Amino acid sequence: MFAAYAARTDSQDPLSGLELGERPEPEARPGWSVVTVRAASLNHHDLWSLRGVGLPPERLPMILGCDAAGVDEHGNDVVLHSVIGQSGHGVGPEEPRSILTERYQGAFAERIAVPTWNLLPKPAELSFEEAACLPTAWLTAYRMLFTNAGVKPGDTVLVQGAGGGVATALIVLGKAAGLRVWVTSRDEARRARALELGADAAFPSGARLPQRVDAVLETVGAATWAHSVKALRPGGTLVISGATSGSNPPTAELTRIFFLELRIVGSTMGTKEELAGLLALCANSGVRPLIDTVLPLARAREGFTRMAAGDVFGKVVLTP
Repeated sequence: MFAAYAARTDSQDPLSGLELGERPEPEARPGWSVVTVRAASLNHHDLWSLRGVGLPPERLPMILGCDAAGVDEHGNDVVLHSVIGQSGHGVGPEEPRSILTERYQGAFAERIAVPTWNLLPKPAELSFEEAACLPTAWLTAYRMLFTNAGVKPGDTVLVQGAGGGVATALIVLGKAAGLRVWVTSRDEARRARALELGADAAFPSGARLPQRVDAVLETVGAATWAHSVKALRPGGTLVISGATSGSNPPTAELTRIFFLELRIVGSTMGTKEELAGLLALCANSGVRPLIDTVLPLARAREGFTRMAAGDVFGKVVLTP
C-alpha cells in the first residue's frame, strides 16, 4: 500500500528522511481493527519523529501520522484515538503507553491497524477531513482548556503563538466556552486571522497586555516563557503542552512564580473519553476545526515543507 514514512531520521534536516512509496499492509491481530483511511492530518509530532525524537533507528521505517478518520472492517465511520495502550487496551502489560508512530505504524497510508478500543464513531455532522484534525492538536487544546486550565466562562486566557494547530483550536474552543481569548503572534497576518476566528484581541509577541490574564496556554516554549509568566494574575495558571521554540528558556521567572503563587501545569494529548467529548462538542455546537489545506497523500512532502516553514494557519490534511 502507498504510504508516507520515515526511512531515516536527521535532527538538522528532518525532511531528508521522509519517503513516499509502498509499505506492507497492516497485519490483523486479536483485539485490533484494520481501518481504511479516508483522511489524516499533520502534526508537529511528525516533524519531531523525523528528527529522531521518540523514534530510534531500530523502529524504522515508520509510517508517520497520528490523526486519522476512516472506515473500519465492518463499514463503520470511525475516528482514531492515537494514544495506544491507555488503560492497557489492545496491548500487553509489558508494552508502554505511546502515541501512534512511536511504536506502531501510523496513519499516512491507505490502511492502518489499531486496537479496536481506540476507535470512536465519527459523528455524521463532521466530514472525514474535519474529524481527522481532532485527535491530537484539538484534543490537546480541549484537555488544556477544560481539564487543566481551571477557567470558567468570562475568564480571560492568553494563547501564545497564533497559527499553529493547537493555538487555532484553543481560540475556537475558548470562544465556544464563553472565554475572552487574547492571542499573540510575531506575524501581523496571523494576528488578523486569529481575530477572524473569534479572538477578542491580538498582540505582537512579547507585547505588554492591557491587564493580567487568568490563564496562559503555552505551546511555544523558550521564546515566550517569560512573557507567559509575566502575563498571569496572582494565582493564575500556565498550561504548557509544547515547546516548539525550545525547552530551555533563558529565564525561568522562578521568583515571580512562587511569589505570585502561580500554577504551572503540564498537559499532554488527552484521553479517549475527552476525545469523545470533543467530538460531541463539535457535532452539537457547530464548532469545526480550521483546515489550511487538503492535499492528496502523494503530495505529503509539500504539506510537511509548509508546516516546517510555519507557512500554515490551521491543519494540513492528507487524503490517500
